Amino acid sequence: MNLQTLKSKTWLCVALTLLLPTMAHAADITGVPKIRQGDQLQIGNTRIRLGGIDAPAVDQLCLNNKGERWTCGVAARDELIKHFGNKSWTCRTRSVDRRGRTVARCEVGGEDVQKWMVANGWALAFTRISRDYEADEKAAREAKAGMWQGAFIAPWDWRARNKKTAILGAAKPPENAITILLASASGSVAPSPDCTIKGNVNRSGECIFHQPTSRWYAKIEMKISKGTRWFCSVEEAEAAGCRETRR
Repeated sequence: MNLQTLKSKTWLCVALTLLLPTMAHAADITGVPKIRQGDQLQIGNTRIRLGGIDAPAVDQLCLNNKGERWTCGVAARDELIKHFGNKSWTCRTRSVDRRGRTVARCEVGGEDVQKWMVANGWALAFTRISRDYEADEKAAREAKAGMWQGAFIAPWDWRARNKKTAILGAAKPPENAITILLASASGSVAPSPDCTIKGNVNRSGECIFHQPTSRWYAKIEMKISKGTRWFCSVEEAEAAGCRETRR
């Protein structure tokens, strides 16, 4: 090995040594998050997808242990907010998905957020990506925790709207269960008495929300094909990028 090669390798080692702390720091995202869904949040300007799990979207419907429909996706998000919402998170980057979201494993005070969501029945282990939370899902199923108390379909099946999908949960589903479970909180009927704010997209492609007191409220037809959806609060509508109607 000549002197020039030795110097080059020495400088490379020094450079890598200096970069390692920066790279490690860049991989960790810390801060109090804005929680959008049971597996999606934002810290600062970084959109984060919780890796290894799949939680129901906020407009996904499930059946409770009485066979009544309920917005399990809203419940999953709210339980996550209740348990971890106002605390500082540390998220370790794993990858970036096709939507530009950072896929990460997150913890709060040393507690694994994904593990908590699955163990309490508010998300499923996304075994196509990771088998880390299979045991937690089994425990939640046996305890009839969260969504497992009633009847539901896996979030990935709900997104695909697969009519042959399996119905999960402890409750015996009614005959029309699959029709209910494949529906969306964006359908023609409000998913619950607490979710009556209507959102629609105007001709300019802008999302507008209408409270029941709006003069246009009754005229807004709630059809999934038109891009409408129900919101449970003004804060939720605004978080989805919608503004209140000006008329």
